Amino acid sequence: MSQDLMNYEQMTQLALRGVVRDAIRRVIREDGLPGAHHFYITFLTRYPGAEIDEGLAKKYPEEITIVLEHQFWDLQAHADEFEVTLKFGGIPKYLKVPYHAITRFHDPSVGFALQFDPPKEMETSAPDVTQIKPAKTPKPKTAKAKKGSDAKADKPKAEEAETTKEPANKVVSLDAFRKK
Repeated sequence: MSQDLMNYEQMTQLALRGVVRDAIRRVIREDGLPGAHHFYITFLTRYPGAEIDEGLAKKYPEEITIVLEHQFWDLQAHADEFEVTLKFGGIPKYLKVPYHAITRFHDPSVGFALQFDPPKEMETSAPDVTQIKPAKTPKPKTAKAKKGSDAKADKPKAEEAETTKEPANKVVSLDAFRKK
């Protein structure tokens, strides 16, 4: 077999991360999540460009799962990252998440899930490059709280939600498309 000089795997990963970006942009356009949709987003807390509160970085030194469902503020989607403020223990915390830092995206309302390969930057023992910032508070005039309870950041619950779905809900992994 020939060497893949086109980098199809990398292009596929980039395209699938675009799905996550587009889903977040739709939430912004529609001023909230439509219907019962909600997102579990797992990302690497030490990825270059990720900004996370110091307390959260200590509690989740490798990765964290956040939930965009009822309460979030200042959601912004940029070309390479998104920003959001969520409450953790009732305290608003600002997060900046590069799309390349995302390892899993799951919308359990429709059984849609994506799993990404670890970024090449994280395969070696990279130094801690997370930008730890003090928590920003939501801006009162632009903050729009979504109805319901606080945002969740409990990784085991998110993983439990992924595993308790019916077998028809499958995680899409690039390994499934590789020839063996």
